[in-house]
Amino acid sequence: MFKKIMVPVDLAHAEKLSRALSAAGELSKLYGAPIVYVGVTAETPGAMAHNITEYGEKLKAFAAQEAAKYGLEATSHSVASHDPAVDLDQALVKAVGDTGSDLIVMATHIPNVADHIWPSHGGKLATHTNASVFLVRS
Repeated sequence: MFKKIMVPVDLAHAEKLSRALSAAGELSKLYGAPIVYVGVTAETPGAMAHNITEYGEKLKAFAAQEAAKYGLEATSHSVASHDPAVDLDQALVKAVGDTGSDLIVMATHIPNVADHIWPSHGGKLATHTNASVFLVRS
């Protein structure tokens, strides 16, 4: 049913993604679909990495750890952004096409008042890509 699963991850908050990561792992096994873990980072040095190359290495290690944990095929795809807070949605939309993903599994929060004003990342992906989107409450 699905050929490739994209899982957006924020390495700075990976501990909050356990339910989404588990769901993605189970779906990957069910459909025999590889996972690509996508991370968007700033082009400037930050708390997670000094540059995009270092961030990419950390994301690759994360993907290998998840692959071993769930016994599945996984890769990583890091995206450099001028300002991830502003560019995140566009970067993720582009990553869907770049990776050839047809299912996105991502963590989400309980909706609040701000969600009625600003669209969610998952909502943006659902309306701007052809991929199915599975939101997992953390």
